[in-house]
Amino acid sequence: MLSILASAGTSVAGYGGMILWLVIIFAFMYFFMVRPQKKEQQKKNAMLNDLAVGDTVLTTSGFYGTVIDISDDTVIVEFGSNKNCRIPMQKQAISAVEKPEEAAE
Repeated sequence: MLSILASAGTSVAGYGGMILWLVIIFAFMYFFMVRPQKKEQQKKNAMLNDLAVGDTVLTTSGFYGTVIDISDDTVIVEFGSNKNCRIPMQKQAISAVEKPEEAAE
């Protein structure tokens, strides 16, 4: 009878240790995978919210252009120097923004 109780106590302790390791693994995944992605998404959203007409942008496809109009979730970007290549695109397709330099007085 005593050996049955001893083995039952060992299996309960084994399950407790396994649950503890699962909690540690999930905490590790949160702090090193999920949390940095959320921070990166917040930075991108802040960048897109600060987008203004005249900013130079880099699209996710690798094209540089200048923003000429902004609506809710779309922007019209002018590519090249001929002023004829104006393409509407989603804001999410912008990967980097460079603000124009202010003229020094």
